[in-house]
Amino acid sequence: MLRRLVTTPALTLGLVLAAAGCSTLGGDDTDSPSDGTASEPTSTASGQVGGEVVLVTHESFTLPKKLVAAFERESGIDLVTRAAGDAGTLTAKLSLTKGNPTGDVAFGVDNTFASRPLGEGVFATYEPTLPAGADEFALEEGADKLTPIDVGHVCVNVDTTWFEKQSIAPPTTLADLTDPTYQDLMVTPGASTSSPGMAFFLATVAEYGDDWPSYWEDLLDNGAKVVDGWEDAYYGDFTQGGGKGERPIVVSYDSSPAFTVPKGSDESTTAALLDTCFRQVEYAGVLEGAANPAGAQAVIDWLLTDDVQAALPTAMYVFPVSDAVEVPADWATYAVQPTAPLSVSPADIAANREQWLSEWTDIVTR
Repeated sequence: MLRRLVTTPALTLGLVLAAAGCSTLGGDDTDSPSDGTASEPTSTASGQVGGEVVLVTHESFTLPKKLVAAFERESGIDLVTRAAGDAGTLTAKLSLTKGNPTGDVAFGVDNTFASRPLGEGVFATYEPTLPAGADEFALEEGADKLTPIDVGHVCVNVDTTWFEKQSIAPPTTLADLTDPTYQDLMVTPGASTSSPGMAFFLATVAEYGDDWPSYWEDLLDNGAKVVDGWEDAYYGDFTQGGGKGERPIVVSYDSSPAFTVPKGSDESTTAALLDTCFRQVEYAGVLEGAANPAGAQAVIDWLLTDDVQAALPTAMYVFPVSDAVEVPADWATYAVQPTAPLSVSPADIAANREQWLSEWTDIVTR
């Protein structure tokens, strides 16, 4: 069982920012070669493929140094990462470099962005054996190219202590957020600039269908604040973000309450509203044109191992897709997952993304 890693909002802030600043797995300072070339794969004594493997990922990807070192030692692989911004920026860069990729394998494309790179032929075919439970998160189209690695849910979170002090019942549904009771109390990252912001937007599409524009107009009329990114919302405006935020309602994750348990307490100061959640699955895939495709496949296999899956909660604040590992004790208590998360099919997202975001931007900037 993994130990509790974070017990206070301030400590959580430091760890998240440290994770976001890492350019290599495990927080090392090793950079990839300046000429962008990858070494030829070589056979190791164990018969595994070695050589350099470049992992292209988002800026928040990190795993324990010892775990990475053990993988490199056992596989003969020299694993280097290249951070490419958030999930949306990562996906766009992968599409722009299709056929001539900047790495061998990519991690961090999620179900809200997967349709574009799949449609453009960014990923090569590779379908590893999935651990028990992971089939649930496989894509309906593209399962032979993108492998599920972790899952989380973007949910509205509330500062329960703020509402208790104000003697106000917190909201529980998306509809509640437009109630005057909660005027000027909410902050969300933007759909066009943030992966969790996009997920929250899709939750409103799933809930309201073609009437989502009216919902957003009501939400904004009720004083909801839209900022660029999740960190801006959580650490800048949220009352439990560790700073001087003044808004007790924020778009975050179902795992967030596990990281707002004060030291010495057995209760979290926040709660995720489980009726507002949108499922977010992150995938890994071998890049078409990779210099070391065999090494890239080995990296994906490694990401599915029990050791990596068990490390995901405290390393990246997400749930493993494997049923074979246990989540930390705090997560079992405080990071409750929704039983019926909201969803929009990747096909619908692909067909409507540009129109939706254009209309959403018009509404937000009026």
